[in-house]
Amino acid sequence: MAEPENASGTLGTIERLDPRLDELLPAGTEIEILAEGFVWTEGPVWVPEGNYLLLSDIPRNSIYRWDESDGIALFMRPSGFTGEDFQGREPGSNGLTLDHEGRLLLCEHGDRRVARLDSLEDPHGPKTTLADRYDGRRLNSPNDLAVHSSGAVYFTDPPYGLPRGADDPERELDFYGVFRVDPDGEVSLLTRDLNRPNGIAFSPDEKTLYVSNSERHRAIWMAYDVLEDGSIENGRVFFDATELATRDRPGAPDGLKVDQNGNLFATGPGGILIIAADGTHLGTILTGRPTANCAFGDDGATLYITANRHLVRIRTGTFGVGF
Repeated sequence: MAEPENASGTLGTIERLDPRLDELLPAGTEIEILAEGFVWTEGPVWVPEGNYLLLSDIPRNSIYRWDESDGIALFMRPSGFTGEDFQGREPGSNGLTLDHEGRLLLCEHGDRRVARLDSLEDPHGPKTTLADRYDGRRLNSPNDLAVHSSGAVYFTDPPYGLPRGADDPERELDFYGVFRVDPDGEVSLLTRDLNRPNGIAFSPDEKTLYVSNSERHRAIWMAYDVLEDGSIENGRVFFDATELATRDRPGAPDGLKVDQNGNLFATGPGGILIIAADGTHLGTILTGRPTANCAFGDDGATLYITANRHLVRIRTGTFGVGF
């Protein structure tokens, strides 16, 4: 199988539903293609220290690096499964992020854990397991993650990385949870109420945790209040895109990011839904293909998007949290 390669051009369109979108995506903004030839892209994260982007290609069990001068190149293989023979379709890493020390955190499907790479300078160097079990039982396949200012890592655990998914005989948990692993290593279950918890992100003030549910027949994003002890409560539907998912729009709720004003850039039916903090759907970046995740990068105003076999980007009029 040929490796991904640099590409150019544009794709998709922008659907404008509310005048507020014009400030976030000015008129004339285009969706620029950067690379193509992936199998299924996921988990983009911008690395400020080196001015480059990392992203997962789950079926290839690989992480790729993209930068402005050299384009796309292999960064790590294997990335999520280190065994001898994986029988499923999604062995590799999924969600990626950086901790407060700039170290890479990975959701590893095949090895069924949340891990930390000790040094970005050595992609094949040692890793530290942050979480691989809850209550003595192995996790399903950690999917996406977000780091709290306390250093705690919040992550989701649906069955997509198991060789046979929900029916896998090696599955040990009888639910799909949202978890927190504290800096001391304690793993806590936050909720088990979603059938397919997936993308996860905090509001700018960290008082709200957003979690997507990646089912087309229940295409929703949940919001939870974050308490002082790190637990969550008051789960409610923040936005319901189930009606959109019944139209000719590929994709389901998946990864998401939040800008400094609390707007959600959330992958879902059609591409990237932009949802204001008050729950209003402002518009959609229509990529025309299933779209898995996104991340702010560069100076914080460029949104990088993993769209099926493509890596694309779009310039915005806002800045991601942390920039």
